[in-house]
Amino acid sequence: MSTAQPAAPSPSFFASPIGLAILCYAVWGFAPLVYLPMKDFGAGALEIMAHRSVWALIWSGGLVMITRQFPEVLTIFRTPKVALTLLVAALMIAINWGVFVWAVTNHHTIESALGYYLNPLLNMAAGAILFKERLDNWGKAAIGLAIVGVGIQALALGHIPYIALTLALSFATYGIIRKQLAVSALAGLFVECVFLFVPSIIYLVWFEGTGQGHFFGGLSHAFWFALTGPVTVLPLFLFSYVARRLPLSTMGFIQFMAPTIAFMIGLFQGELFTPLRALSFAFIWFGAGVFAFGAWRRARQMRVG
Repeated sequence: MSTAQPAAPSPSFFASPIGLAILCYAVWGFAPLVYLPMKDFGAGALEIMAHRSVWALIWSGGLVMITRQFPEVLTIFRTPKVALTLLVAALMIAINWGVFVWAVTNHHTIESALGYYLNPLLNMAAGAILFKERLDNWGKAAIGLAIVGVGIQALALGHIPYIALTLALSFATYGIIRKQLAVSALAGLFVECVFLFVPSIIYLVWFEGTGQGHFFGGLSHAFWFALTGPVTVLPLFLFSYVARRLPLSTMGFIQFMAPTIAFMIGLFQGELFTPLRALSFAFIWFGAGVFAFGAWRRARQMRVG
């Protein structure tokens, strides 16, 4: 008589694509809490950015070796056109990282959150304009609401929300560049970090040599600087994994988790949040909801079709 084999255990929620996606965006959302302690012991945005580039190279290099993608890295460097394109992508991501770190460490976390709320809507608009992707009524409504929200934010601030727009535009440009390259996310990120490493390490050696650096100021200083590596690389690695395994509608909903966490951190820090700024965010949040609903409808129609 044969005995029934026990059923294979189902994967843990935290090891599932949805669980990993939540972890990915949670790390992005809580990233300000990594940079604020460095500000407290005197590190400026440029020093933090340089350390972030160096430690990101170390972590991305380790993951490249673990996943055996080093041959692809060599192929990239042997293809000048691809390497130069990734150099431009590296400049875009450097602008994004630098502005974000400066914003967080200078009491502009709420405005940085606005930029990342705008990013998926800007990506959708760029897809329609540059790649002739079809923009349905839900997409048009989401973009329209975002435009109104940005206009109200400008009135509330008394100037164009340049931090939010720079973050959204730089990351959207980065995404457009990477979209056109047949390069894996991890190998491409490692090459970008190689390009950023050279100026970063030169700056840090000079900065520490002149006695202005903070890395050797204590074990806690070194810890926080080193932590910028996994905080930068692991979410990108997780994103590249889950993006191929989750429906667009699911990703479209979960991605708003990161700016929401950052927004709450800004509020907790006591950043100025007037009724007019609240109104601007109401339009942005409504636009984000319309975007997520539209993505869900498109995914549902594709499954039915």
